[in-house]
Amino acid sequence: MRGMTRRRPVECWLTDMDGVLVHEERAIPGAADFIAALVENGCRFQILTNNSIYTARDLRARLKASGIDVPEQAIWTSAMATATFLADQRPGGSAFVIGEAGMTTALHDAGYVLTERDPDYVVLGETRTYSFEAITRAIRLIESGARFVATNPDPSGPSPEGTLPGCGSVAALITRATGAVPYYLGKPNPLMMRTALNRIDAHSESTVMIGDRMDTDVVSGLEAGLRTILVMTGSTRPDQVDRFPYQASQVLDSIADVVPLVSEFR
Repeated sequence: MRGMTRRRPVECWLTDMDGVLVHEERAIPGAADFIAALVENGCRFQILTNNSIYTARDLRARLKASGIDVPEQAIWTSAMATATFLADQRPGGSAFVIGEAGMTTALHDAGYVLTERDPDYVVLGETRTYSFEAITRAIRLIESGARFVATNPDPSGPSPEGTLPGCGSVAALITRATGAVPYYLGKPNPLMMRTALNRIDAHSESTVMIGDRMDTDVVSGLEAGLRTILVMTGSTRPDQVDRFPYQASQVLDSIADVVPLVSEFR
């Protein structure tokens, strides 16, 4: 119970999506009850995901189909965090994008022009099929001076058929070819956490972060000054927890075990 009871009452919650609330298209038992408990207790919340493929509207529909009903405004993706960062750094800029609707929509909404001709940035997101032609184009644009950013450092991701290469793996390929290291905007970058907190006017002292990965969810919550809960329904296995130099405030079996804590910590 590291740090879970000695601070201010918990008014806000941040939670990862895949591995915490859902596995692929199926809700994890207790996920819908957790969202209901947040609403009943008047807690503000955001669902965070490093997945940049889908828009918030798409993700809301996918969650609803699995029995979890959340408003679109409660979903914050690495694509949205990336677009927010770029709009702040270079308003009205341009980008060459490797990604799908979640990334391109977020950049369009931020006022960016998508182009292959002398872009300000190369933006690497996630896609179901990475194109060798697009990767080659990205390498040449970076060599010509484009700045390199990526939505998240995750080296791999799950699929019904097995492991898929993630954004971090493709970024490593581009880095190897160009020598340019991308700036990652998704978890564990504290900027993603800070922007999520700002969206719900949350204070770090009264917010908890829930995740299934020690190396992204827990460390990003820790670095943002939040209390953290690790659940054992996703990436980090129980035998791996103690290998990290940092620990979660609390380790629980699943999101179902968090449900009674919402009112307790409130």
